[in-house]
Amino acid sequence: MDFKDKVVVVTGAGRGIGRSIARMYARHGAKVVIADRNFQDAQETERLIKEEGGEAFAIFADVSRPEDVVTLMKKTEEIYGRLDILINNAGIGCWKSPYDLTVEEWDSVINTNLRGTFLCSREAAKIMRKNGGGSIVNIASTRAIMSEPDSESYAASKGGILALTHALAVSLGPDRIRVNAISPGWIETGDYEKLREIDHLQHPAGRVGKPEDIARACLFLTDDENGFITGANLVIDGGMTRKMIYEP
Repeated sequence: MDFKDKVVVVTGAGRGIGRSIARMYARHGAKVVIADRNFQDAQETERLIKEEGGEAFAIFADVSRPEDVVTLMKKTEEIYGRLDILINNAGIGCWKSPYDLTVEEWDSVINTNLRGTFLCSREAAKIMRKNGGGSIVNIASTRAIMSEPDSESYAASKGGILALTHALAVSLGPDRIRVNAISPGWIETGDYEKLREIDHLQHPAGRVGKPEDIARACLFLTDDENGFITGANLVIDGGMTRKMIYEP
């Protein structure tokens, strides 16, 4: 897959999955815009990409704030003159009993994860349609379709992202903009070597996921050769959502 001279915006690219996605695109020739509300983390991702010979620049952006999103896309267009790919990766969580979850905490998660995805997609699409189209990938979660306790705000935001994905795919299709989602399962962003054997063995694939697994999927979905894929949700969880679990 060749992304030479493609312009890619990755939100939440300061660390974890977002950083891996940004670096993967840069290694394949893309010009990468690294957006994060932790600017120091974004700058570190920029440094790593440039160390590897890639092209990138970091910008502060809190995707829950409409003015930040407008600035992010405007700056991207000013520097590169176009935008080909958007990866909506920025997200936060709040693990708290629904009895205790405050409206402010609920709004913070929804506004970052769901509203942020919509705002970034809307502003990016305005640029993409001027240049003949583009591709958007929204990072959802398997928690959109299954849950642990005390995850209401996060689950609702990720479920909303899945619905938003197919709605945008239909609305933006006439402008040759494809919109897809990826739902990661357990993707370890910390010390992979500290995982236990049982952590790996509970996955049908035999291992816990890595950020690179999600990054490669982003490349696949945004490759021009895969232009027939839109409105889809690609579950990448090592098979866990297909595994029936009964207590002994």
